[in-house]
Amino acid sequence: MINLIGGEIYRLLHKKSMYIYFASLAAAYILLAFIRSGGFRPESVLTDAVSAFGLLPAIAGGFLFSAIYTDDLNSKNLISLVGFGISKVKIVVAKFALMALFGTVIFGIAPLFHCAAYALFGQIATMDAVMTISAISLKYLLVTVAFSALAGIVVYGFQRTTFAIVMYLLLAFNIISSLLTIGLNMIDPMLRNHLISGITDRIMTGIMSGSSSALSIMEYIIYVLIAATLTAAVFYKKEMEF
Repeated sequence: MINLIGGEIYRLLHKKSMYIYFASLAAAYILLAFIRSGGFRPESVLTDAVSAFGLLPAIAGGFLFSAIYTDDLNSKNLISLVGFGISKVKIVVAKFALMALFGTVIFGIAPLFHCAAYALFGQIATMDAVMTISAISLKYLLVTVAFSALAGIVVYGFQRTTFAIVMYLLLAFNIISSLLTIGLNMIDPMLRNHLISGITDRIMTGIMSGSSSALSIMEYIIYVLIAATLTAAVFYKKEMEF
C-alpha cells in the first residue's frame, strides 16, 4: 500500500492542472481582497475568513476529490490496479489517506495565505485572529475529509464519475445537510448536532475555547470509519468491468 500511496503522490505532484487551478484560485482571492480593501474594518480579516473558508470544501476539496478519487475511473486505472492484484480495501484506505494528506496541505496553507493577502492591503491579523482562522480552517478540513469518505461510497459503488462528483458537491454545498437538518428538526432539533457540520462545529468550538473535544473527535472518527467501511464493502462486492 505504501508503494500505491507513493505512486499516487508522484502522479498528483506532476499534475499540471492542479498547480494551474490553485494558482488561479490564489490570484482570484488576492483580487477579491483588493476589491474588499476599500471597505475593510478591524474585524474583516476574521469575518471574511468565515465566509470564504466555508466554500473551500467545494472549490478546493472538490478538485482534490476529483483528482484523487475519480481520475482513476476516467483513465481506467482502477481496473488496472485491481487487475494487478492490489486489494480493494488497500485502494480505499490509500485514497482516504491521500485526501487527508493533500487536504491538510491545502487547508494548512489557507489561513497563512488569507492573512498574508489581507496584510498586503493593510489589514494585519492579530495572533488571536490567526488562531481563530486556523481553527475555522481545521473545521473545514475535517468536513472535506468526511464528505470525501461519504462520496467514496458512490465512487466505488457506482463507478461513475458524474455520480461521484455530484454527490460530493451536494455534500460540500450543504444541500444534503440542509435537507437532513429540516427532517431532524421535526424529530428532535438536537439530533442535527450529530451531523458532520455539528460535530466539526463542536470540535472547532472546543479548540477555540480550550475545552475538551475528545468526545466530538471520537464521534467524528467513528463517523469516518463507518463511511470508509461501507466504501470498502460496496467496492468489494462490485464486479469490475475489465
